[in-house]
Amino acid sequence: MSLNKRKSKGIVSWPEGERPRERLLRQGAHSLTDAELIAILLRVGIKGVNAVELARQILEKFGSVRALLEVPLSALFEIKGLKGAKAAQLVAAMELARRISLPDSRQRIIFKKTKEVAEYLRSRLQGLTEEHFRVLLLNRRGILLEDALLTVGSVGKAGPSTRLLVSRALSANASAVIVGHNHPSGAAQPSESDKLFTEELVRVLTPIGVKLLDHVIIGDGLVFSFADSGLMNEISLSSQA
Repeated sequence: MSLNKRKSKGIVSWPEGERPRERLLRQGAHSLTDAELIAILLRVGIKGVNAVELARQILEKFGSVRALLEVPLSALFEIKGLKGAKAAQLVAAMELARRISLPDSRQRIIFKKTKEVAEYLRSRLQGLTEEHFRVLLLNRRGILLEDALLTVGSVGKAGPSTRLLVSRALSANASAVIVGHNHPSGAAQPSESDKLFTEELVRVLTPIGVKLLDHVIIGDGLVFSFADSGLMNEISLSSQA
């Protein structure tokens, strides 16, 4: 069967050995591509587009499976044929994956080194197609009290509200804060707006007795730490001048 003819028909018309669900049962989930795994969740496609092709369209739009973890339901609805049950099944699977990636709520998370913070934030931010800004609220011993996603969007253009961040810090009775965001471009070097935003955070947090320990930027396999680079110290000193 030619590729074009197969594209015009549903997966049920494919040879059994090529169908994603049958291959998963016979060879294991590891043998399937991301698109084929998503196709199993979707079950069927739409007229003229089989489930695998629809899955590829989803991946092309959002960039990666990891990016799907943060995609709102409204964004999925923008894809033709992705409504109701299909969208619900996909969102449910992504939410389960997100929850599995989170640490056990019964276990305390303590940050003592930049490497630990970087690994934690990388698991939440790397691979996303939009900038996500998170704040980690800590007590005096470095124990994580709360991890909050404040905004989705450019820190320079539509960055998180410093007022909201201060409110979250006070509500959690935090003694220290670490902020982090990703650069979808893959670069990890801070922009001028990243530096200015960090300076603003120091100015608003210091008067309420909350210390900004670090601003971590996650790129494509790269991490930049304001603390490790010395920028955090420079900003703190300049704010006292």
